[in-house]
Amino acid sequence: MNKAEFLRRFQHVRTVTLEPDYPLSRRGRDAAVLIPLVEKSDGLHVMLTERAHHLRHHPGQISFPGGGFDDTDGNLLETAKREAREEVGLPDKNIQIVGSLPLYRTVSGYQITPVVGFINPDFDYALDANEVASVFDAPLAHVANKQNHMVHYSHRAGRTFPIYFIPWRQRMIWGATAAILRNLSHHLE
Repeated sequence: MNKAEFLRRFQHVRTVTLEPDYPLSRRGRDAAVLIPLVEKSDGLHVMLTERAHHLRHHPGQISFPGGGFDDTDGNLLETAKREAREEVGLPDKNIQIVGSLPLYRTVSGYQITPVVGFINPDFDYALDANEVASVFDAPLAHVANKQNHMVHYSHRAGRTFPIYFIPWRQRMIWGATAAILRNLSHHLE
């Protein structure tokens, strides 16, 4: 899928069935992630990060650039762009925002707004070693293909919740990142 095809399929008005998220008992902490799409000769790719291995929460997990809303952010779009700038050095001028997906709530108490944008890869990565161990990309055709998704069911507080996994080469994308990619897949169908 190229950029034009993505935009045609992404920008629609139909209702999309989403993956269940975690039903928080109160409003979650606002957060945003950037789903950075890069157009390459073989189609669109999604840029992902590997979280630093010394982190207390989710060390080594594959994620999108993103994090919690800060009082200096005007809105959650600014949060997604600020976090991408801080984590991997992605300049704002290299991001073309095309929209967002619905909120995704996590067991850790966040309500994440996934922001979708095309990025111009013409910049030098500047990884924040305190947050990011590495950056890589995976073909959108692979991570959005539900045949490549695996599901495990977890039980918490008497309820059952799916946890999604998407293998890519020697890496495993799972948790909220995989669920958000799955929601993007639903949106593009």
